[in-house]
Amino acid sequence: MFRNKAERKVQDAGYDPARLPPGQYLTEKWPVLHAGDVPSYPSDLAGWDFRVYGEVDEPLTLTWDELDGLPKETVTQDIHCVTRWSRFDAELTGVPWSAIRERVRQGPSAHYAIAHAEAGYTANVPASFLDAEGALLVTHADGEPLTPEHGWPLRLVVPGKYFWKSAKWLRAIELRATDAPGFWERYGYHNDADPWKEQRYAF
Repeated sequence: MFRNKAERKVQDAGYDPARLPPGQYLTEKWPVLHAGDVPSYPSDLAGWDFRVYGEVDEPLTLTWDELDGLPKETVTQDIHCVTRWSRFDAELTGVPWSAIRERVRQGPSAHYAIAHAEAGYTANVPASFLDAEGALLVTHADGEPLTPEHGWPLRLVVPGKYFWKSAKWLRAIELRATDAPGFWERYGYHNDADPWKEQRYAF
């Protein structure tokens, strides 16, 4: 029995309807949504860096070449946007948090992670979500480098959350003992952002 037409379309496309969170519809495309303009970088990413700081013993700053040289993983997972589209079987390649955590010596007080991106954008998640299966600092999607519109050269991908938590154009991760609302949370979006509970807005 289908909850709605969206589930029927999922089955007609050859997928299990149980993979579709409530209120979502399936798309084969990857819609482009973001706040602000797409940043511009030199092709060789000269001057670009990525920082990890806060509740760590060894704060870290990496150039693009240093980050790109870290071990990478490829995962296939479903992604869900708060604007109600879902895309199944997205292939994402990037650096797992474990490769960073070992270098910065993440402290026991690091309960929350704040992703800092270009133009002052932030996204907050419990730090434990960085260690979740499928969480990555993503450099490639579907076998190709990220496009500028999807966050090139680096974006965070956090499974189990609406996709606004997966910040594009990532420049830093700040580990904190206390939480801090991100960009969209300050505009009334739900802090937890669980697509299976339809946690879209805080009201």
